[in-house]
Amino acid sequence: MSQQQISKLSSSESHTSVWLATGVLLVTALTLGVFLISPLAAGAQGNLTNLFALSTENVTWYVIRSAGITAYLLLWFSTVWGLAIPTKIFDRYLNGNFTFDFHKFISLLSLGFLGLHIFVLLVDNYLPFTWTQILVPFMAPYRPVWVGIGSIALYLTVLVTITFYMRNRIGMKTFRLIHYSSLLAYFGAVAHAFLSGTDSSLPAAILMYAVTLLVVVFLTVYWLYVAIRK
Repeated sequence: MSQQQISKLSSSESHTSVWLATGVLLVTALTLGVFLISPLAAGAQGNLTNLFALSTENVTWYVIRSAGITAYLLLWFSTVWGLAIPTKIFDRYLNGNFTFDFHKFISLLSLGFLGLHIFVLLVDNYLPFTWTQILVPFMAPYRPVWVGIGSIALYLTVLVTITFYMRNRIGMKTFRLIHYSSLLAYFGAVAHAFLSGTDSSLPAAILMYAVTLLVVVFLTVYWLYVAIRK
């Protein structure tokens, strides 16, 4: 079989997979829609409300904190990965293109959980935030300084993530200079998470923030050492 035939076969299989996935999604959506308008939905909703305490304000608090902690850990992982790339720690184990793409993926994933964190803050019944209080630093009704630092960290994270897709236009030198601000974003995220988080007094939370912060400090010092030697 020629290379051209193999290419056409792969393309045909790809199109078939796309149509199959689309069909499954449509059938699933239709089934879900029929279920939601049926009498069974009312009974199921009541059972879920009792099972997960969805009628209380605790559920939004759990989502806010879990999304925030997940976003922080992903941002930490992205920062650690970004510090490891220039020191070439992964070079003997992983392909350079993979490490760069994975770094970009982690950054996007952390932004996704940050978006969930912000959305639930907007709809929270206990202490709802407005868009202005979230997007304008130091305007929040709750711990405005540390929430404001979190807003600045968010902007820096978005800026750094956008430059992944603009590095050919802005040049690698500018890309690297902007990328250095990811450290400021991480340290701002640490301050925001620890000093505005309602569960930061827990020993497990203190241990998590301390260990992750020390790892970033160590890798930052090692990265500076390697850069000076070069």
